Amino acid sequence: MAITLGRFIRFIRSIFVPATAIIGFSSLLTFFFVLYQPTRGPGDIQRLGWQAWDVVSSSSASNLPGSANDSHVDQEVPPTPGNPDGNVDWWNVTGPSASPVDSASLPLDVWSPLLPHDTGLSDIAVVRCMFDLTMTDVCAPSSSTSDDAIKGKWVRVHRDLNLQSGMWHLLLYYRRTRRRDVPLISDIQLLPSDATPSGDGDWTKASLSLRDGVVRAPSLFLWFRKEKTLGNMSDGERQSLITELDVVFGDGDPWYGFERLSPPTTEKSARSESVSITVRRGVKPPPRAPPLHFSHDGRFKIMQIADLHFSVAGGPCRDPTSPCDGGAYAYTESLLERALDEERPDLVVFTGDQLNGQGTSWDPTSVLAKFAAPVISRRIPWAAVFGNHDDEDARDSGSRRDQVRLMQGLPYSLVQAGPEDIHGVGNYVLKVLSADASKTHLLTMYFLDSGAYAAGFFDWLGFWPTEYDYLRQDQIDWFLQQSSTINPILRPFTPDGGKDFGDVWARQQHPPAAQKLAKPNALMFFHIPLQESYSRPDADPRTGQPLDIGSSDTESPGSAKKNAGFFEKGLLRALETPHRGAGGIPEVKVVGNGHCHVTDNCRRVNGVWLCFGGGGSFAGYGKIGFDRRFRIYEISDYEETIQTYKRLANDEIIDRMVLAGHGAPDPYVW
Repeated sequence: MAITLGRFIRFIRSIFVPATAIIGFSSLLTFFFVLYQPTRGPGDIQRLGWQAWDVVSSSSASNLPGSANDSHVDQEVPPTPGNPDGNVDWWNVTGPSASPVDSASLPLDVWSPLLPHDTGLSDIAVVRCMFDLTMTDVCAPSSSTSDDAIKGKWVRVHRDLNLQSGMWHLLLYYRRTRRRDVPLISDIQLLPSDATPSGDGDWTKASLSLRDGVVRAPSLFLWFRKEKTLGNMSDGERQSLITELDVVFGDGDPWYGFERLSPPTTEKSARSESVSITVRRGVKPPPRAPPLHFSHDGRFKIMQIADLHFSVAGGPCRDPTSPCDGGAYAYTESLLERALDEERPDLVVFTGDQLNGQGTSWDPTSVLAKFAAPVISRRIPWAAVFGNHDDEDARDSGSRRDQVRLMQGLPYSLVQAGPEDIHGVGNYVLKVLSADASKTHLLTMYFLDSGAYAAGFFDWLGFWPTEYDYLRQDQIDWFLQQSSTINPILRPFTPDGGKDFGDVWARQQHPPAAQKLAKPNALMFFHIPLQESYSRPDADPRTGQPLDIGSSDTESPGSAKKNAGFFEKGLLRALETPHRGAGGIPEVKVVGNGHCHVTDNCRRVNGVWLCFGGGGSFAGYGKIGFDRRFRIYEISDYEETIQTYKRLANDEIIDRMVLAGHGAPDPYVW
């Protein structure tokens, strides 16, 4: 027994050490790979790149302002967490915001003024170049590997200071660095050759004049001051650091967040527009529009602005009906500001041809910086679609997709690029919600890109353009798919009368019709009208008169010659209800178009109102006796009633009519 017990004890001893080691090692692995969740540290987000300790984040690109994942484009925001103050409207409550972009993840060697860099500049150079740098950059200032690692690589500003004049290209370059031991640029001054900068600090003069190559132009030199390193700056000094350079053409507003340096590098003359360097200090992310919503009493107003036709220059007024002091841009801006102040819309929709094209909007960025300025200054959300002229002068940042990215970088923009696998850019949907706590989807707005020009019969001879573009089959399919995702609601809608806001909701002023389960009413906007806009209108069942109000016979039809059947295969098939038992009423009640400046009628065809905005700009063609105008859509009774009218340049209101709902002609039944 003793021998057996001794052997057993020795056996236990022989397996105790390895068993303990195995169990302990397994527990350690379980802890590290299953239970332990480490916090992010510098080693997790950094790698050694061309500049020491470049910080890289895998999520940076997807969250940049204007990207496809930018959260501001989603109109149906998640419910806001409980708010103790029941009198605060839900759309004004600050909910959990998306984490800000980590500037340490942004590239240092790419010029992109929309990136929210808070990284300062370490050097600036003015460079003469004999080559067009569209494909590659062969004119960058010389540098060494050591300078690149310490000061940053040279980055070119993609704007030629001598674009309009000069014997060669003249370009700005700068370096950007995150190092904390390198002096950063805090100020820039533009001075003639015989002047020196005011203020203390280490001032450096660029070697070339900003007017180099321009005959008989007095020299103008760029001076920049380096004061402190990032490690020695206070928070206030970091906020005032110069973080980006750009160039703007013309006298319009610079890009949001930028300030214009004086004097211009090129003065305005009969042969050229002014050219100015602009700078941004710190980071100035554009404010975002709140979710679109009805008022407490069930109202929502849309102002349509058609065919601005803005150019880099102010341009002359075309077909004016009164004196046009200051040029077409200034005169149109004044008209637009007055109309906005009178109407106070909840949403502004630009229906194409914001840019004039035709060789006058040769720097699209400079035009886009100013076209929505009156709307932005009033903090009004806005959307836009493209017209046939918008990308005619496409250069850097001139394509439609580039323009969408730029417009998304402007305040209060709701513009979206839409899916990449269908025709056009800017096919998207916006939804307007109820003001009560339910946030019910009450109004749908579809935006489509009707294109620019289509191949015509004479294209093989080299003539261009010969025909206007049209909505394609894949856009029809996309629209029907989007419509199919809209959930029906109980209409007429009655808001929640609870204590969420402390007041009793205003009720409809007329007895509600019989309730039905149907999709909310919808409006649609695109630039080039359908062929059906010129079809025979419906007759008013009350009077027998044609439902066609406004001017439509003052110019030839502006529709495309080709047609994929968007009206019949799209608009007439997307119904309020999934079956025709309710009378086959189309979901889209109104289509708003631009394109035809002196056409402003609304015509109902097979139950769908096809409406023109009429020209709203003195930069586009007009007609003597036909005042510039803007179309207004008033949606009331919690989306049940849609009416429209036009505001003229002389502030007269004309052609007020009810398109749908109480007081409208009976719906078309087929």
